[in-house]
Amino acid sequence: MSFGKMNTTIDLITTQPVKDTEGFISTGDTIIASVRAYKEDRHGNESWKNRAIFTNASALFRFRAIPGIVVKTNMVIVCDTGRYNIVSVEDVKGRGMYTEVLCERMETSG
Repeated sequence: MSFGKMNTTIDLITTQPVKDTEGFISTGDTIIASVRAYKEDRHGNESWKNRAIFTNASALFRFRAIPGIVVKTNMVIVCDTGRYNIVSVEDVKGRGMYTEVLCERMETSG
């Protein structure tokens, strides 16, 4: 993946319960890493047809592996187009150089 194609800046976020000064618990976001990534939205080409088992995935993110950080499905990706729940995480070609993440877009209410 060339560096020129990775033109979307993403934040890899984990949500954790946070207690405020009055003792109430709410969910807080903790940014794990901010990196550049290649983003591909879902469309009807051959590669998305092969990913048919992930019917709810609406976007693919591919970025360089981050040393010391394991990307998990309980994390969230945030970019300029919104928040995405991680559905699947895969090491591209098993080399440990790139991580490919299939995500579904979170719908905001309000």
